Amino acid sequence: MTAIKFARPEELPAGFLYREGFLTEAEESDLLCIFRELDFAAYDYHGYLAKRRIVRYGANYDVNTREISETVLAIPGFLLGVRERAAEFAGVPADAFVQAMVSEYAVGAPIGWHRDAPQFGSIVGISLGSACRMRLKPYQSNGKILSLRLEPRSIYVMRGAARSQWQHSIPAVEEMRYSITYRTLRSKVGRGAA
Repeated sequence: MTAIKFARPEELPAGFLYREGFLTEAEESDLLCIFRELDFAAYDYHGYLAKRRIVRYGANYDVNTREISETVLAIPGFLLGVRERAAEFAGVPADAFVQAMVSEYAVGAPIGWHRDAPQFGSIVGISLGSACRMRLKPYQSNGKILSLRLEPRSIYVMRGAARSQWQHSIPAVEEMRYSITYRTLRSKVGRGAA
């Protein structure tokens, strides 16, 4: 594996889209006020409690059974308008996003190397509060690690090769950060959109 390299847009994996300025400062501020009142819980991954905390809405993926089920929380109104715009950017119907997750990253919270569950198709992430660095590396081969700075109010989409042939991580954040993640089910958007 070669050293980390800051990625230029043309170097990003096929199926990875990124755009800054997706949300306005006012939209971000309104969402952050709402997020500070949410009932976050520690993210439990096979008994390991991660430093980040989450609230899931819509479909739930159980890491132990590897099955999708509905949560008791429907996707709330404050995430529906953002979902509409995110779907337009991703080129999928808004109702194809069956899960919305809000994550809270306290100072020092990372996400290790991973690929999202294969039952999900397209993944959309929106950054709020502060910037972070997303790292990308090939899943089963040697290759360079790419690094992309996710700015506050930015959006990214992962599908196709970016989902199946690459994994990603976020090193420990330096400032409080929040994110919104929307996911489609693989069967909802067809096999090619995974």
